[in-house]
Amino acid sequence: MAELMLFRRDASGRDVELPGSTVALEVELQRRVEAGLEQMLGVRFLASEYPTGPWHRGRIDTLGLDENGSPVVIEFKKGSDNGVMSQAVSYLSWLESAQHEFEVLVRKVLGAEAAKSIDWRRPRMICIAAGFSHHDRVAVQRLPERIDLVRYRIFDGGLLGLLLVESVTGFPSATSSRRGRKRATAADNVPAAPVISSPTGGGAVPECLWALYAELDEALKAWARWRWRRCGTTSLTGGW
Repeated sequence: MAELMLFRRDASGRDVELPGSTVALEVELQRRVEAGLEQMLGVRFLASEYPTGPWHRGRIDTLGLDENGSPVVIEFKKGSDNGVMSQAVSYLSWLESAQHEFEVLVRKVLGAEAAKSIDWRRPRMICIAAGFSHHDRVAVQRLPERIDLVRYRIFDGGLLGLLLVESVTGFPSATSSRRGRKRATAADNVPAAPVISSPTGGGAVPECLWALYAELDEALKAWARWRWRRCGTTSLTGGW
């Protein structure tokens, strides 16, 4: 496992290693990193201890937006925690299901322009802990999500050291896109769907939907006939 080492030159000119330690409370590390989030990690701060609702049942330590417009979830562990991977995947799952909520938060904190530029293709997870197991580092290589494992140490003199020990770029989501922007570039190259005029004069209907309309119309007619036979009357008439 990668070691984070720091040296200070003494009066005799020798480099002396400074002893590293971990924080007594996890919140100490969280507050310190949040205070310098953009300088340390290139991430703009959005929220702290953000609730994920009754399904995911948790609180995200820190939410942010990086320099590329990617949503960022940051989790802190004062020691080594084998559950950090499952927590990371759970929170990224929440992020995917709460895109609108996240955009509202970005608009509130960073403004409308930042909200329009959110890139949903590669949401990012940053785990900051005292250490990671070999299994953690292997696991991130198998996950499609974008995850960074960062090791921290506190040194004499109030120094904080951060070391990136593992990073995977993940795979762009097939269903996610850069929301809020016009998709004209891709749309211009796609031929328009054939259209058929509606017999009721309701305007042009894409051919791909016309078959669905006809199928639904037939199903409703069949239901109406069944109801008429059973009840003797119906207020539903077929046709579009």
